[in-house]
Amino acid sequence: MIKFLQTSDWQLGMTRHFFSEGTQERYSQARLDAIRTMGRIAREEGCLFMLVCGDAFESNQVDRKTVVRALEALKEVTVPVFMLPGNHDPLNAASVYRSSTFVERKPDQVHVIETAAPININEDVEIVGAPWMSKKPAVNPVEETLAALQPATGVTRICVAHGIVDQFTPDPEAQGVVAVEMLERAVSEGKVHFVALGDRHSLTRIGNGDRIWYSGTPESTDFAEVQSGYANVVEVDNGRISTKAVRVGEWCFTERNRVDLNTPDEVQALRRFLEDIENKERTVVRLNCVGSLSLSSRDELQAYLDTVKDVFAAFDMREDDLLVLPDEADFGDLGFSGFADATIKRLRTQISEGGGESVVARDALMLLMRLARGTA
Repeated sequence: MIKFLQTSDWQLGMTRHFFSEGTQERYSQARLDAIRTMGRIAREEGCLFMLVCGDAFESNQVDRKTVVRALEALKEVTVPVFMLPGNHDPLNAASVYRSSTFVERKPDQVHVIETAAPININEDVEIVGAPWMSKKPAVNPVEETLAALQPATGVTRICVAHGIVDQFTPDPEAQGVVAVEMLERAVSEGKVHFVALGDRHSLTRIGNGDRIWYSGTPESTDFAEVQSGYANVVEVDNGRISTKAVRVGEWCFTERNRVDLNTPDEVQALRRFLEDIENKERTVVRLNCVGSLSLSSRDELQAYLDTVKDVFAAFDMREDDLLVLPDEADFGDLGFSGFADATIKRLRTQISEGGGESVVARDALMLLMRLARGTA
């Protein structure tokens, strides 16, 4: 029986445009801390080695500090680590893996998979990798790797590859796309016993069996990811495969594509949703609000958001389809008369008519209400 830890897409050096400087630094540190966490998991689970299935670095142009900090984190991983160059960090002439910083500081237990030649872990296990040698190869390297293999005899063979499979792309004939049928055929022919994939950021089983997996990224990177923030612990026992997802990441990207806001109750429901989010300082929120609110309800919502949004790592609320339609209650207790009352009526008419001027009219009314209440 053997165990190993599968991971990919660390993308160290990644930046997010919606992060402030301080938030970006915390996010970058979390991605480095994930390496240490996975090292601890590998040790506790009794893993023989760790596989990094491509894109450990965001690019080959990452700064020296990122490389040095990554290698410092890798020093704390006590099992052998095998790193596959992917499309973000291919093994070309400018490769980060060939930089003097990486070569001189690389811990002894860290190995870069530079060719498709089998790597013997011990007499029972070998790794066969498909490193990317350029960012845009004519075909995915795993095709040539698998085509050259003969069925494995007397050894468990793990294939390490990187790239999107055809079931997840609208253009299965595009460069670099991997055919699931090819991977399954290699497994059924006994050429490999398990295919460890990188590129997709969500933990995902591929095909009909349990022998082809994406591990996903250990720390979430975007809203579209289904199950990111995990490492995949794989166990091979007398030919049988079992996998276990282990939580690694601490950051969360939360999106609601439609938040209906038409009544005070729905405004309160949104407040409860935001209040119930744990670890707000490590959560990125994006909301798309639709509906129509009175000025008083919109003002109440804005006052709450002004106090809570800075607690989150990043906060974005889109209001293109959220209308503000003042009702009589908005102004009934403010005592407007004369010119002010006539101005309010004119602004309300502009809002109801829509168009570009309605946005300016809405903002003017909201400012007027805040001034009247002494809250501007």
